[in-house]
Amino acid sequence: MEREVIEAELVLPTHMKFKKIQMYDKYPKGQARGRHWKHLKQIIQAENYDNYPPHLPTYVNIESPPSMHPCKKICDVTGFEAPYFDPRTKLRYANTEVFKIIRSLPNDYVQRYLALRNAAVVLK
Repeated sequence: MEREVIEAELVLPTHMKFKKIQMYDKYPKGQARGRHWKHLKQIIQAENYDNYPPHLPTYVNIESPPSMHPCKKICDVTGFEAPYFDPRTKLRYANTEVFKIIRSLPNDYVQRYLALRNAAVVLK
C-alpha cells in the first residue's frame, strides 16, 4: 500500500486555507516580522541627489517655490476652518456659537487673538 501512495505522487499543499497559520510558519526564524521604515539618513544615502537639478525640491533641498493655492482661513478661537469673518472685531469664526463668544469678548481679548495671527491693530 505504501508503494501505491508513492507512485500516485499525491502532492498536498503545505498550508490548508481553512487552517490558521502559526507564527513560526508565517515568519521563520531570522525573517523580519513587519514593515521596516527607513530613516531620513537612509533615504538620503540611497538616493543620488547630486544628479538632480538644484531647483528641484527633494529631501535635502527643502526650499521650494511658494504655493499657488490660497492659504486656508482658520478660526481664531477653535482652530477649525473658518468660512466667516466678523467685520467689527476682524476675527474669523467657524460657526454661530463661536460668533456669540467673539461678540461677547472684551476689546483687550480681541486684540490678543489678532496679535496671535499677526493682524493686530494698534489703537492710539
